[in-house]
Amino acid sequence: MNFPPATKARKPLRSPGRLAATALFTRRTLYHMGNNSFGLAIEAILSPIVMLLIFTFLFGGAIAGSVQEYIQYLLPGILMLTVIPMTVYSGTTLCTDIAKGVYHRFRTMPFWQPAAILGSIAAEGLRYLAALLVVLTMGIAFGFRPGGGVAGTALALSYALFFTYSASWVFALIGNVAKRPETVSGTSMMIVYPLLFASNIFVDTSTMPGWLQTAIDLNPVSIAVHLVRGLLHGTADAADLASGIGVALLLAVVFAPLTMYVYLRRQLR
Repeated sequence: MNFPPATKARKPLRSPGRLAATALFTRRTLYHMGNNSFGLAIEAILSPIVMLLIFTFLFGGAIAGSVQEYIQYLLPGILMLTVIPMTVYSGTTLCTDIAKGVYHRFRTMPFWQPAAILGSIAAEGLRYLAALLVVLTMGIAFGFRPGGGVAGTALALSYALFFTYSASWVFALIGNVAKRPETVSGTSMMIVYPLLFASNIFVDTSTMPGWLQTAIDLNPVSIAVHLVRGLLHGTADAADLASGIGVALLLAVVFAPLTMYVYLRRQLR
């Protein structure tokens, strides 16, 4: 009697490692960015150019008396003014996927779950870097001269990216707990804009009253802008580095684990 040949048991699919899963979600976010290339061009290229033109030529003469003098002070602040609001997208993107049920499907898949957040945030770096390079290039075209040279400029851009990555965890946390993306945007902007405009981006705090100067100097955005300004002009010292890096690390150390904790608790529901 002939028996059919035994079929080989299929090997179970291996789940991707942590790095591979994070890279996969990074590519996913970049793919969605590519499908919205026009919006990316507006946010990361056109908006920074318009912002730089307005603040340099509209307010430069009134505040500093000279556009060329003012842009030396203003441009480092405009770099941060451009990219910090973009960190809100880390929260709105996450909230959108949760609201649409995408993350409910992710729960059933055998991969390291935090990769979904880490990959999304990592991909946002492309948006941040594009905006930073556009602002810096336009600033140099308008007369900005980085006294720190190539090394100082590279360090300033690297720190700006580091700070924005750290700040993005704040809004990723909001995206975890908010019900709708509109809520994330509204809540985040109520945090971002007071910090931006009550900072040293536009004017030197030494001209302010003592209590106001102290409050603005303690603003995390002011600390970050002060370090970027010092690195670009080659005037940053050890204290500036310690305070700037310390603020960025504090944001990441506090909000990254908290975001992951809330996200993983959500996964168990």
